[in-house]
Amino acid sequence: MLGPGCRPDGLGSRLSVTIVTCSRLLPLLSPSPSLFSLSPSLTSPLFISSYLGPISFPSPLSLTLPPLSPLLSSPFLFHSLLSAKRRKMADKILPQRIRELVPESQAYMDLLAFERKLDQTIMRKRVDIQEALKRPMKQKRKLRLYISNTFNPAKPDADDSDGSIASWELRVEGKLLDDPGKLKRKFSSFFKSLVIELDKDLYGPDNHLVEWHRTATTQETDGFQVKRPGDVSVRCTLLLMLDYQPPQFKLDPRLARLLGIHTQTRSCIIQALWQYVKTNKLQDSHDKEYINCDKYFQQIFDCPRLKFSEIPQRLTNLLLPPDPIVINHVISVDPNDQKKTACYDIDVEVEDPLKSQMSSFLLSTANQQEIGVCLLESVRVCVS
Repeated sequence: MLGPGCRPDGLGSRLSVTIVTCSRLLPLLSPSPSLFSLSPSLTSPLFISSYLGPISFPSPLSLTLPPLSPLLSSPFLFHSLLSAKRRKMADKILPQRIRELVPESQAYMDLLAFERKLDQTIMRKRVDIQEALKRPMKQKRKLRLYISNTFNPAKPDADDSDGSIASWELRVEGKLLDDPGKLKRKFSSFFKSLVIELDKDLYGPDNHLVEWHRTATTQETDGFQVKRPGDVSVRCTLLLMLDYQPPQFKLDPRLARLLGIHTQTRSCIIQALWQYVKTNKLQDSHDKEYINCDKYFQQIFDCPRLKFSEIPQRLTNLLLPPDPIVINHVISVDPNDQKKTACYDIDVEVEDPLKSQMSSFLLSTANQQEIGVCLLESVRVCVS
């Protein structure tokens, strides 16, 4: 492009050459060398003089541009194209003169206004979803527990030692009712520990406990099996500790009566305490940082006045591990009871399916840049 003030007749003593590279126009330029080729020879004085006549330069003109095709396929260009696509709204607004000459351009301005409102709504919803994902999203579901046992009587003519001794086998299994998830959760993933207490008189003080505790390397399973020798019915007690995520705690009886909460997460307990303070106007009117304890708070925290920021530390001695689920069962060796299965329904908390959908939405909007790059690549291929 010839700059203002240059003369194509070759009489001028100075030539101003300006090459403008617009990221929005580059995809439309054909990379074919027969149509247009950016190379050092294009900017040489010999090439320019062949079209404009003899031209004198005050100093040597040296421009070095990479070939067009590698530039189009480079990440730098795609980044520039995406940046141009996300240009400011002011760059999109038509000048007033054009709007007066083309009345139909008002429809374009209306589309811009609608696009601005849509972008604001999407951004606000994104922020709301991001805040919601920071909080636990749980659903109450039913976990059905199946407890059964089999009895293997002794076989005098058995060759191995296992068959010559009567034994029983206890099975503890379960599944989530109406599970909409594609990936079924293993039964053991709902529990932190499982303890089976057998009759101490039959199996002694050292062999009457069967324990399973979750560790960092625990392999999840669909159930538990316990096998022991014996030919008489055995009473047993199952103690199942749910694996709460986030962890839950059992409140001190005095605090539980005050807040009406038996077992809850630490954050919910602190929130309930703050609600009690606001409801009963215990916050100091002069120093908002302090709380004037009523008689119930004085009994629990053993002080007439305290900072609310001290409550999380004081709660440590008032929070206990949650109670386990206790199930009493009889392991029967009666052949008529072998097909009987005891069923129990336990309330458990699972991740809300909506959380995964919200995460997918955020991921899809975050990948818009990659989508834009793919579209630009398609355009480049089409114009090549």
